[in-house]
Amino acid sequence: MLRWVRDKLPKTIPVLFITSRSGEDDIVEGLAAGADDYMIKPIRRSELVARVQALLRRAYPIQNSSEQIVFNDYLFETRSGRLTLAGKPIEITQKEFDLALLFFRNLGRPLSRAYILEAVWSRDVDIPSRTMDTHVSRVRSKLQLRPENGYRLAPVYSYGYRLEQLTG
Repeated sequence: MLRWVRDKLPKTIPVLFITSRSGEDDIVEGLAAGADDYMIKPIRRSELVARVQALLRRAYPIQNSSEQIVFNDYLFETRSGRLTLAGKPIEITQKEFDLALLFFRNLGRPLSRAYILEAVWSRDVDIPSRTMDTHVSRVRSKLQLRPENGYRLAPVYSYGYRLEQLTG
């Protein structure tokens, strides 16, 4: 299969082996045959996502240049992790940036604590629940997500959080 992929498809297409074969010889054989990465089952979802993202960054570097995402006065620069509000930089940690971007990308949707945990803390799934609450509070404060600014970052009882854009 890999020979066919390498012969028939563009050379830049990354190949990731996902298999239950865990022997060193199997891994070496897969990589020597032309695979770009190799994962052994059972697969951890967040690790798979991280490895695929790394493969795509290496295979298509030009397409991953400074992506800018705009939500009204908020400008997210995903490559650098910078965030500005009305042109003014906001001092924010990477986790806070990831959390804020997650809320904006899901504007109006309630997000469960489990989903937020997986999306932002993917590998550190055993964080204390107060850690998430503290980060949400910091994001609310630093981004000025208050009704007078047109947004409300609200808890959803026994579920999670929702960022709402207020009209008016």
